[in-house]
Amino acid sequence: MGTTFTHTFLYELVTLFVILDPVATVPIFLAATVGLTRRQSLLVAAYAVLIAFGVLLFFIVGGQLLLNALHIPMPSFQLAGSIVLLLFGLKMVLGKVTEEAASIPPGASLLERSIYPLAMPGIAGAGAMLTVVLLTDNNVRSLKEQLITTGELVLCMVALFCLYAMSGLLFRLLGRAGIEIVSRVFGLILASIAVNGLVTAIKLSFGFS
Repeated sequence: MGTTFTHTFLYELVTLFVILDPVATVPIFLAATVGLTRRQSLLVAAYAVLIAFGVLLFFIVGGQLLLNALHIPMPSFQLAGSIVLLLFGLKMVLGKVTEEAASIPPGASLLERSIYPLAMPGIAGAGAMLTVVLLTDNNVRSLKEQLITTGELVLCMVALFCLYAMSGLLFRLLGRAGIEIVSRVFGLILASIAVNGLVTAIKLSFGFS
């Protein structure tokens, strides 16, 4: 028994955008780029988005093939991904993710600032990896449909970069306290998505209706 999504352009676009959770990664981006010039901050944003896209593209192209080669059923992958997503969501609720980003050494390169925890697991987290694999299921999706889903992912990444470019404005509007509140709320939403994924994966694994 497999896991499937209802496939419409708008549904997939919204699903990808929500699971990438761009608003929740703004505090991580701000913490990772503190003390940098605007140009340097934009470079960090560009690196993070490109790295995350590369990781998710790998899962689009080869994720299901890798799972099949390792004889890992999709429900097991969903179960593992949901657990990781739950842990990340809880870390966001507790404010641990922004603390990790803020602890980046001052001498870290722009590339180092963009990788952890911004690109991974902030953008390309377990939930995003799982989602792109499910949305491009080789068993039910044609190559054309998979390319369309990849295009939707590109649109989400562009929107994500634009949001990072406007993060200074968001910070001025909401303040650090407001950003922290938003981050924790979205962390709770991520945790809820993860719990739902856990329940679904358990039902699929044990054949519950």
